[in-house]
Amino acid sequence: MNISLQALWQDTRDEGSVRQRLHQVLRQSIIRMVLAPGQALSEKEIAETFAVSRQPVREAFIRLSEAGLVEVRPQRGTYVVRISRQAVLEARFVREAVEVAVAREAAECGLAPRTLGELNELIERQRRCIEPQDHDRFFLLDEAFHRALALGTGHTTAWRVTEDVKAQLDRVRYLSIPESTPILKLTDQHQAIVDAIAARDPELAARAMGLHQQEILQSLPELMRRFPEMFETQQTPSLVTEASP
Repeated sequence: MNISLQALWQDTRDEGSVRQRLHQVLRQSIIRMVLAPGQALSEKEIAETFAVSRQPVREAFIRLSEAGLVEVRPQRGTYVVRISRQAVLEARFVREAVEVAVAREAAECGLAPRTLGELNELIERQRRCIEPQDHDRFFLLDEAFHRALALGTGHTTAWRVTEDVKAQLDRVRYLSIPESTPILKLTDQHQAIVDAIAARDPELAARAMGLHQQEILQSLPELMRRFPEMFETQQTPSLVTEASP
């Protein structure tokens, strides 16, 4: 999981304008824990790191704030927010609803041979991450798999909506890969989804995707226990009792 801001910047060199690249790099650096929960962000330092003006940095901070990844505190600075359990659960709910529907439709209507081939190729590349335990590479291939399935069924907008809400969930997904969810298990789940789609079995495809999307529910409590500093403090409501007259 050793990756740097500069490496992420190089990875996005073909992704449009400086503004787009900068937002993508900062988003990925938060999701992949290059910038840690609670860490202060300096507009000046980031601008200097990437040799850009401070305006695109300021704009990136605004977009990241809207996504719930940073908090801009007036007169105090900008900070990476800690992971919100509630935001993770809500994003998982949305993602499961969308992707189960996508898997069911893919099995009902069928996928183009080219799309099925792409999905199987991504699974094979994921398997090559198992022995070296290449978690960073697997995370990117996992994202590519779900994107290819959504786009292969013609649901580009649905994928964009999912992307918009799942930033907090992605942070937990990234943590869970090396810490609590083996790559082999996730890869086998991907294979089960594709096999059900290829067999044109909508209910089996929906169940396989639902099981896959619920995996994070198993790992979240353990991650919160092991990395409490990365998560928001859970507030326990206090009981107010009235004194007896």
